[in-house]
Amino acid sequence: MRLMYSIHQFDVRMFIGLNSSGIHANLIRVCRLISWSADGFLYVALALGLYWHQGPSSPLLQSLLLAFALERPVYFVLKNGFKRNRPQQAIQDFRSVITPSDQFSFPSGHTSAACMMATLVSYFFPSVAIGLYFWAVLVGFSRVVLGVHFPTDTLIGMVLGVGIAFFALNYIL
Repeated sequence: MRLMYSIHQFDVRMFIGLNSSGIHANLIRVCRLISWSADGFLYVALALGLYWHQGPSSPLLQSLLLAFALERPVYFVLKNGFKRNRPQQAIQDFRSVITPSDQFSFPSGHTSAACMMATLVSYFFPSVAIGLYFWAVLVGFSRVVLGVHFPTDTLIGMVLGVGIAFFALNYIL
């Protein structure tokens, strides 16, 4: 229990340091856009495009569908099991830039899905891997800047997304 408290204290210090820095106000607009890009509409568009061009037997489409079928329930169980308060509830006099879609912060679903997508698409299209992983990391960073996640929420979201992507790839291929 003491370890968890130490991690939380470190997390809060990092969060406050970033969100009280002089550059924070300049990051908000671009972070809103980056976070919005991971809201899910691009994932649906990719799945529909794959279905349209390659049909239901597309290995990438099958991997995406399996990965999301696993990731969303695991994410939901973790989020509602840990019940970690979001920064706005955990830090006195702090207000997030955006309104989160749910009550708890751990793990970050946006980051998890972005890292999962980056891993899956990069497997089939390695030439875009650097760009996709850069985008996925920025999604996690944006969630912290916007005040809806602590840094470890996004770190565990990354681990969750990549892990489930590898599981789906190993199962499908």
